[in-house]
Amino acid sequence: MTEITGRIHSIQSLGALDGPGIRFVIFMQGCPLRCGCCHNPDTWDFNAGMEYTPSELVNKAVRYKEYFGKEGGITVSGGEPLMQAEFVKKLFDLCHKENINTCLDTSGCILNDNVKKLLEVTDRVLLDVKYTSDELYRNHVGCKMESVIDFLDYVNSKQIPVTLRQVIIPTLNDNEENIVKLKDISNNYPCIDKTELLAFRKICQVKYDKMGKEFPFADIPEPTQKKIEGLNNLLK
Repeated sequence: MTEITGRIHSIQSLGALDGPGIRFVIFMQGCPLRCGCCHNPDTWDFNAGMEYTPSELVNKAVRYKEYFGKEGGITVSGGEPLMQAEFVKKLFDLCHKENINTCLDTSGCILNDNVKKLLEVTDRVLLDVKYTSDELYRNHVGCKMESVIDFLDYVNSKQIPVTLRQVIIPTLNDNEENIVKLKDISNNYPCIDKTELLAFRKICQVKYDKMGKEFPFADIPEPTQKKIEGLNNLLK
């Protein structure tokens, strides 16, 4: 029987920012969202990228297994990995056969039967809650916040550990009201054991220019380290 293939944008062999420990990070191709702050517009097109089988990727990851330690493993990011949930499920099955920890980095915008099967073999979810307002979600992401909360409800029901993440974007979510709401979400879901605030960066401008696309948030300034520290203090 022919093994399923997935569309892959790129691979990072030793990543330290995509989940616990040192991780082999696979960036999937294809995303249904159009976030104003997106730093990987080259992952949007599902038909681009390279084709791999789950076996090919796991064989690559195993070479770095000695670096993973107790906490590290494989993280699948994007793009949006939930668009290729069946493929990622097969990949995670093989990871578990090799005793490799699995982590899913997602926007949580899709919840269907294939996604639910994928979550059965997911050890941790990195959930990107972009805003705490449905209006901001509709205007700057392209989906309803309700979809993300539905996803979180399901993950919580399955008691899968979650790291909650949010990119802090000046003028949009760098305020006390947003952080209070984010804290409320964290407190209301026992599955969430960590919350991270990430600074909005514009190094992606080069990609937009190369692709001949407008970067929607080009005129928004990057947050200062002092601002991020202040919001982190509110979060605590």
